[in-house]
Amino acid sequence: MGSGLKTFLYAVVAGLCIAVGGTVFLSIENKIIGALFFTVALFTICTFGLNLYTGKVCYLFENDRKYALNVLIIWLGNLVGTWASSMLIGATRIAGIAEKAAALCQVKFDDSLVSIFILAIFCNLMIFIGVDGYKNNPHEVGKYLALFFGVMVFILCGFEHCIANMFYISMAGMWSGKAVVFLIVNTLGNAVGGWIVPLLRKVK
Repeated sequence: MGSGLKTFLYAVVAGLCIAVGGTVFLSIENKIIGALFFTVALFTICTFGLNLYTGKVCYLFENDRKYALNVLIIWLGNLVGTWASSMLIGATRIAGIAEKAAALCQVKFDDSLVSIFILAIFCNLMIFIGVDGYKNNPHEVGKYLALFFGVMVFILCGFEHCIANMFYISMAGMWSGKAVVFLIVNTLGNAVGGWIVPLLRKVK
């Protein structure tokens, strides 16, 4: 299997994982418990070495041009994975979560792009804490605390995660020109948020 294809397929599966996290979040009334169980998505992605845009983009400046191309491939793979998952879930008895997804998306679309960009920055600041903590924390308990708290905090704060939003938009059936612009701004904000700590590390 070629490296590009493997990168893409690992991204598709990561998108599926995020869709599972999004599904459990939409299925549970209690927001705190929903945020807790959404974490299964990032836990699975990190444990099995899958490719998630919001995690991979954080390390862009530590790698070469090929890595940058892979980040774009990963974003597309995540999109395919979340969209395909929404189609499958939409064909089941739990398809009613689409109503909650639509309500959630409407709140996001009614927001300003400046607000979305800022919320996306804060989101990936938390994602970096979670992913890098899982990757580098020498303490086993610390690895999982970083992962779980990083994800839970971004969800409970209402920060914007572009891959999760791919799923919510797909599940709600609300793709449009406005949705695409929203997602691009969200994606760029996530990139900036993911670069903050890595760039600070380079300052001597």
